[in-house]
Amino acid sequence: TPAGAEEILHDLLPNGFRFMLQRGETLGERLINAATQLLKEFDSVCLINSDSPTLPLKTLSNAVSLLAEAGDRVVLGPSQDGGYYLIGLKRPHRYLFERIAWSTADVLAHTVERAAEIDLPVELLPMWYDVDDAATLKLLCEELGLSPNGANNRVRYEGGYIAPFTRSYLVELMNLDGETSFIPNDE
Repeated sequence: TPAGAEEILHDLLPNGFRFMLQRGETLGERLINAATQLLKEFDSVCLINSDSPTLPLKTLSNAVSLLAEAGDRVVLGPSQDGGYYLIGLKRPHRYLFERIAWSTADVLAHTVERAAEIDLPVELLPMWYDVDDAATLKLLCEELGLSPNGANNRVRYEGGYIAPFTRSYLVELMNLDGETSFIPNDE
């Protein structure tokens, strides 16, 4: 949680959620600091992005199961853009987060290389997408049945979470701005 966002998030999340302030200048620093803090209290940790709202619950369950197995490892959920939507750890391996060119198509590959350099086994989850640009926003809208032509297209990512709050928010935005101005078209 960025400093100052606690009140906003408190209203959005169910009771029982705790907040941790993000610490660090870079994404890598914030990730390793969060992992280190959580691993003081828990046997393993999954750090998950906030821009893959339809990620199937089964994928998260698989990550937890992999981390419950004996032996150290890193669990990575590859995203279509070359990064990852999830990283699961049993120990805070700082080396995995250092000198990474974040927000590039090489993040996953560099992380896997780093794991190999320290003999850390890598478990890969299924590929998924995160919403970073107009094309992936369109994909999300199509998956949630919000395509510009009104078609209900949920075939490509069948089994994904239906993300009711995300869908409701997108519908609200579309009603404000107009569907065709909000969802990019192919032209």
